[in-house]
Amino acid sequence: MWGKIVRIILRNRPLILIVVFLITIFMGYKAREVQLSYEMAQMLPSSDQAFVDYREFRSVFGEDGNTMFLGIEDERIFSLPAFLQWEAFSRGLKDIDGVREVVNISNVPRLVRNDSLRQFDFAPVFGAMPQTQQELDSLLREAFSLPFYSGLLFNTETGALLTAITLDQGILNTPAREQLIEAIQQAGKAFSESTGIEMHYSGLPYIRTLTSIKIRSELFLFVVLAMLVTGLVLFFFFRSMKAVLFPMIIVGISVIWAFGTLSLLGYEITILTGIIPPLLIIIGVENCIFLLNKYHHEYRSHRNQMKGLARVVQRVGNATMLTNATTAVGFATFIITGNRLLVEFGIVAALNILTVFLLTLTLIPIFYSYTAPPGRRHMRHLERNHLRGMVRRVIHVVNNRRPVVYGLAMVALVVGVLGMTRLHTSGSLVDDIPHRDRLYRDLMFFERQVNGIMPLEFVIDTYRPNGVLRPASLEAIDALQQELATHPELSRPLSLAEAMKFARQAFYRGNPDMYALPNRHDRNFIQGYMPRGSLGTGSVLGAMVDTAMQKTRVSVQMANIGTRDIQRIQNDLQPAIDSIFDPDQYRVTMTGTSVVFLKGTNYLVKNLLISLSFAVIFISILMALLFSNARMVIISIIPNLFPQILTAAMMGFLGIPIKPSTILIFSIALGISVDNSIHFLAKFRQELKFHNYNIRLATLSALSESSISMMYTYVVLFFGFIIFTFSSFGGTQALGYLIAFTLSVAILSNLFLLPSILISLHNRMEGRQLEKSLLGNGDPIVISQNKE
Repeated sequence: MWGKIVRIILRNRPLILIVVFLITIFMGYKAREVQLSYEMAQMLPSSDQAFVDYREFRSVFGEDGNTMFLGIEDERIFSLPAFLQWEAFSRGLKDIDGVREVVNISNVPRLVRNDSLRQFDFAPVFGAMPQTQQELDSLLREAFSLPFYSGLLFNTETGALLTAITLDQGILNTPAREQLIEAIQQAGKAFSESTGIEMHYSGLPYIRTLTSIKIRSELFLFVVLAMLVTGLVLFFFFRSMKAVLFPMIIVGISVIWAFGTLSLLGYEITILTGIIPPLLIIIGVENCIFLLNKYHHEYRSHRNQMKGLARVVQRVGNATMLTNATTAVGFATFIITGNRLLVEFGIVAALNILTVFLLTLTLIPIFYSYTAPPGRRHMRHLERNHLRGMVRRVIHVVNNRRPVVYGLAMVALVVGVLGMTRLHTSGSLVDDIPHRDRLYRDLMFFERQVNGIMPLEFVIDTYRPNGVLRPASLEAIDALQQELATHPELSRPLSLAEAMKFARQAFYRGNPDMYALPNRHDRNFIQGYMPRGSLGTGSVLGAMVDTAMQKTRVSVQMANIGTRDIQRIQNDLQPAIDSIFDPDQYRVTMTGTSVVFLKGTNYLVKNLLISLSFAVIFISILMALLFSNARMVIISIIPNLFPQILTAAMMGFLGIPIKPSTILIFSIALGISVDNSIHFLAKFRQELKFHNYNIRLATLSALSESSISMMYTYVVLFFGFIIFTFSSFGGTQALGYLIAFTLSVAILSNLFLLPSILISLHNRMEGRQLEKSLLGNGDPIVISQNKE
């Protein structure tokens, strides 16, 4: 088969180049349409109850993640000049396109009892801006006497002031959100420069926007770094500009095709799809190294360039196809998770890994067919003394020190199992943001002032119209709020019960001591005064209740805590909710972004573990296609499970939790690390037949030739993945150093453990017994049996 393929390639070189050129032009054109993703990733399937509850919540009460927060903590803000600038800054924010509402202490309303109309009127605390410092101090005292806003818009203990900016959800789902967030930041920067008061920014829209911008900047950075690092490694190994230029052209084309694939499939650039281009560069260069090494081996043996190029495809085509297939399978297993983010990542990565294989297999022979044969200096890397010395030491250990290899492997296995027992699951909404980043430091500011900004919602269904205004309902809501107050991770609530307390305070002429739920003596009077008008641009009750007054919400903000703490809070609250609300009369649902994230993370981790299992199964099936025998599949898989175990152990010992950004590493690493096993075993199979089924000789001969390519590819992969440690995202950093560690263990396992296992079989089987045991009864995939 491969003989026919290589003839087609070499006889149709101009046509293939034209086709590749035209496809690249088309993909480049489509790539211009790719956009960044600004939406929060949907980690739960649409049928999951938690997602159904969240969707129903948004349909009744609107979005819970479209508020941006600004905060300051500086006593100078209470001076008249600075406060007037603060008020002017707040008014200016409303003029920004995409800002729906701005609320802070300078424009908050108070309720005023109007006895002539028997209603509460809304009057701004700061009706007219103060002209003197004494007026300002008086108005501030009045504002701070309104407990309804305490812990939401100001912190009386620290003197911090907060601004809540409601943003247009339609703009937040488009690239225009960058201009919106930038305009708000520029306004804040101007205020800070004129007053010297530092401004802090946070909120889900702000976090997601800055995260998307970071993804875009890092995408370009990693593509450049990947090409630079792999290019330098290629030049160091082969000392030839052709050996650098041709692979760079191939991986450059693959990157363009990857962006084109995203566009054709209607996908956007996310934190995961953003790492596909540098991954393709690394994998593509790995392919090129195997082909170039084989080309140089062939040419050195018979000095015939075209024959050498043809044999490259014939003799390593199967193995290269299988290595790319296993790598693609490692990514493709993410499709079964059902998570849109991972499904898109798996589809695009798997498709483009296969395309980079096709590009490499066709373009390397074509490019080199148009150039002069390699000179002596280009093939000198095959004879480097230090490399050959390393190979000789490896062969010596495998041939004479196998008990040591097995002993170390057993120790590593025991350590690995111990480390795995320390693994735990965790993760938070901004878990991947480094603590030194301004984004994280500002988030901590809001946690200190108001306990956090991550939305957590409680929806209370009374099963009857106007049920939320019943005294029993309000008292139950207040009891729930008292329970929430026992958790320091949660902010002060915003609810209908708080609104009724606010109304009672107003009924008693603003007396702060009267901030409590109406009692049986004043309840009817206060409800008679309740407004039916508007507050700002929205209904007083509209944000807290549904139109039938049957459902209401209790909104709190949560600190940036991990999934274990979110689960603990949920477990603590559920018994209290069940005891406070009679299940026959109420249905209480805990929802919001925080709950959806918790459920989504647990769901995702479980499905990623399943996908890892499928990756092992599918890769084993692909290996079976090559070797037609279960024993060979087991022999090839075992050394590649060691790196997974030790990586999990390292995570356990270092306290690195299992979360979506770390568990996907195992499937990726397995698909890549098994490549060396495939190349080695494919060569071993050839040598086994040449050496009349003598396992020892076949193993040592295969190791002698394959080990250099294995070392080359390890260096490329190691430094290729290490570049991800320069990311500002913790998950991407983990992808870099954990996969680099996995590959380091894998190269040792494939150089020492795998050959040792094969040689140990020499004492058990001989001759045709070995042929049946290791090679099976058939030979479905033909690999040349000639000695190379």
